[in-house]
Amino acid sequence: MSYTLYQYPACSTCRKAVKSLEAQGRSFTSIHLKESPPDVATLRDLWQRSGLPLRKFFNTSGQSYRGGNWKELLKNATEDEALAGLAADGMLIKRPILDTGTTVLVGFREDDYGALS
Repeated sequence: MSYTLYQYPACSTCRKAVKSLEAQGRSFTSIHLKESPPDVATLRDLWQRSGLPLRKFFNTSGQSYRGGNWKELLKNATEDEALAGLAADGMLIKRPILDTGTTVLVGFREDDYGALS
């Protein structure tokens, strides 16, 4: 089974996720978040399958989040507005996102990656 990893190659956390998947012998397709951010429909699907609040998909420590005033915007944004913001700027997206086909992991935690079936 091939996974999809949405990542930014310069991100040290993303590099850890890649190393973990490679060490496990996992096959995956890598999508560069900055160059090819997922569209709204893909983001909606990932978000709904993740079971996480939508705000967990935002990279709150990034310049796009701070510079775009997303902390304030998210207080009143609709789901559609939040998803459109994420789709418009891949650097706004929390990374990495791993889509196994059944599970969606946001961020990297070694234990979660190690528990993949």
